[in-house]
Amino acid sequence: MGVFDVDYTKITERTDFPFEVEIIEHEWITLSDGVKLSAKLWKPITHGKTKGAVLEYLPYRKDDFTALRDEIRHKYFAGFGYTAIRVDIRGTGDSEGIILDEYPKQEQDDALEVIDWITSQDWSNGSVAMIGKSWGGFNGLQVAARQPEALKTIISLCSTDDRYADDVHYKGGTLMASDMLWWASTMFAYNTRPPMKQFVGDNWREMWLDRLENTPPFVVEWVKHQTRDDYWKHGSVCENYDDIKIPVLTMSGWADGYTNPVFRLMEKLNVPKKAMVGPWAHEFPDLAIPGPQIGYLQEVLEWLDKWMTKEDTEHEDEFLVYVQDSVKPSTSFEYREGKWIDFLNSKTETKDLLESFNGEVNLKNNTHHGLYSGVFCPFGQDGDLPDDQTIDNSLATSILTDKLENDLEIIGQPNFSVKVKSKQAEANIHVRISDVHPTGEKTLITKGQFNLNHFNSHEFPENLELDKFYEVNIPLDVIGYTIPKGHKIEISISPSYWTQVWPSKELEELTVDLSESKLMIPILKEEVLKEPKYKDSETAEPLEKFVHREGKRTRVIEKELTTGEWKLKDFSDEGLRKLKINGITYGTENYNTFTIKENDPLSAHVQCDWNVIVKDDDIDTKVITTSSMYCDLDYFYLDNYLEAYEDDKLVFTKEWNDKIKRNFS
Repeated sequence: MGVFDVDYTKITERTDFPFEVEIIEHEWITLSDGVKLSAKLWKPITHGKTKGAVLEYLPYRKDDFTALRDEIRHKYFAGFGYTAIRVDIRGTGDSEGIILDEYPKQEQDDALEVIDWITSQDWSNGSVAMIGKSWGGFNGLQVAARQPEALKTIISLCSTDDRYADDVHYKGGTLMASDMLWWASTMFAYNTRPPMKQFVGDNWREMWLDRLENTPPFVVEWVKHQTRDDYWKHGSVCENYDDIKIPVLTMSGWADGYTNPVFRLMEKLNVPKKAMVGPWAHEFPDLAIPGPQIGYLQEVLEWLDKWMTKEDTEHEDEFLVYVQDSVKPSTSFEYREGKWIDFLNSKTETKDLLESFNGEVNLKNNTHHGLYSGVFCPFGQDGDLPDDQTIDNSLATSILTDKLENDLEIIGQPNFSVKVKSKQAEANIHVRISDVHPTGEKTLITKGQFNLNHFNSHEFPENLELDKFYEVNIPLDVIGYTIPKGHKIEISISPSYWTQVWPSKELEELTVDLSESKLMIPILKEEVLKEPKYKDSETAEPLEKFVHREGKRTRVIEKELTTGEWKLKDFSDEGLRKLKINGITYGTENYNTFTIKENDPLSAHVQCDWNVIVKDDDIDTKVITTSSMYCDLDYFYLDNYLEAYEDDKLVFTKEWNDKIKRNFS
């Protein structure tokens, strides 16, 4: 996903590469079990071995869906002497087999075999780097923890070290209502796309039908595991950071859903490392919005040259962080004003935002609180970011500070240490910090959430004793943001946060003791300014495409006055485009609805619909999918349905209906 079309006006197309590049559109990598993975290679034309191999390993289809972004980056690496390789994961794109889930052991095992295949090629010098954003950032960390000898470094963007505590499925022990099903429905739809006859031959249809029949909807397994059990520990490198023994370059942005892990990786990894956090959404930082962008590929190339071609390299860790200026709320930004600092050499201190507040407060609980929160993981599309928080703050228990006498520069991770009691045995709690402008607008700065039944453990939740105060710590998302002198700060606390948190079984009644609670924020005490070395983006020449339908995005909030039902409708059309290089036409439309009735947590309902098109001169396919999730007191209900069409004729249908016991969610 991401912005619908790359804005090449933001970058410089590099043409003066040291090496000419040969492109191999499709090459089979045969695994030990006989399954063949499809790879695309960009090879520098040399008279000997290349400087090393750069591997990106994804389920997102190298021949169409990621082709545009692959070309501008992998061709760049090849132009500087590296063999760049883009591999479709088992069961996706043109690769054989079936994909059964996110990040299974099989995916890692296959990656190890791919690395072995690379090192066996006559052009290989035995050194491999893994690079990737999101899924590719995740599996880069995971494969590094497996310690293949040839893997010399990883570049991991917008990823996580903890699949349970900090991902799209669960956060703070709460079930991520909108984003878990939305992401599951995305992969459910994506996984239905066929391999291309022009690359795999006449058995493309057999492979496609096998894929349709046997690829499961991932969400079922995710909802079965509502606590931090072995399922989530697998692939979470936080289980033992010392498993990673090679240099790591990691990046993310304040508008991304995966910024917290960057700070943890920089703290916990005991290897040479470098990190950058900008204002960006879930995209590569050479093109991500909000700007300013950076010369991402130059940064990566310098990192590769350091760790792939030399030995015993001296290194000093580096962590550049962008501190954003205050801004009035908007659901999208092209640019955020601010400054870059050297985070490792700057100094911070903490401040308690609740130090002047006392007494017990009973929290408001409105089930539709949170509709103006934006999406968990923005990709840079219109409507992604939080709107003015005035309405949401009025639906929560909100506490307003006095006007600031001086600028307050927040940098790092705030923590809410709260003393809270409940009248129900199961409950969630959510907290937000807003920048209140002198003119009244309220900008969301950061937020955090927690399942109170996890007060002792995310693995072994317990019933709450009624009317007993519990002390729990709730980490908020890391942030870099300056609140100016004359502004106020508003802290908003609520048991509900729809659509991001699935509501508890009952309408919770929570009481917070402000006298015994603290909201500690890290503030900049002494700053060391440091600009990125490469400020201007450059890439290789992009592929030529033909746009048949422009992309668009709408997000609408509605209330049905006769029933008290609130509905968030989110429509995203990727558009329809054709690649000149292979004649493939592809596009998706996605329509999501999130509904809930006032004071009725059991009315929560999410539905995600997809329309997916892939065709060329040989094949013409369309798949329609529907995924929905709802609940009662004891169970979650998951319904998934797909229809597949070839040449506009229905050729396949299948339905999955699952009922899963609630486990303190």
